[in-house]
Amino acid sequence: MSDPRITDDAFINSIIGEGTKFKGEFDLNGLLRIDGDFTGTIRTKGKVLIGKNGRAECTVHAGTVVVGGVVRGEIYSTEKVIILSTGLVLGAITTPRLIIEEGVIFNGSCRITTPGSADAAKAGPSNGQKPAASTAPKEATPVGGPKR
Repeated sequence: MSDPRITDDAFINSIIGEGTKFKGEFDLNGLLRIDGDFTGTIRTKGKVLIGKNGRAECTVHAGTVVVGGVVRGEIYSTEKVIILSTGLVLGAITTPRLIIEEGVIFNGSCRITTPGSADAAKAGPSNGQKPAASTAPKEATPVGGPKR
């Protein structure tokens, strides 16, 4: 029996458990959790969670990506990428929202897209090249406005 209040991505429907090694492609609906080792490509409109002990060498196309372990490769997100304090990312990130906790190791490039161009973030580069780093704004105002 299906509960209409639960969406397809509200539960973990695919897991790569700790101690497991998997190479290949995932095309799925819902949420994928990686606690083992994964090499390949992931495509979902849902979420991808890389647990604290998870290691992924891959290209990820997802709505939301949460990194608590190690990711080496490219992440294309249509919603947001969250890198937890235990996370390590080596590669390129393309997303409309990026949240990075203190203590993260991130070595790569990041392209922040506008929410209207989320389809471009999901599709990734069409010519096989890594996305270019975005240009920073000329001037930023601190949260809470300028100090007096």
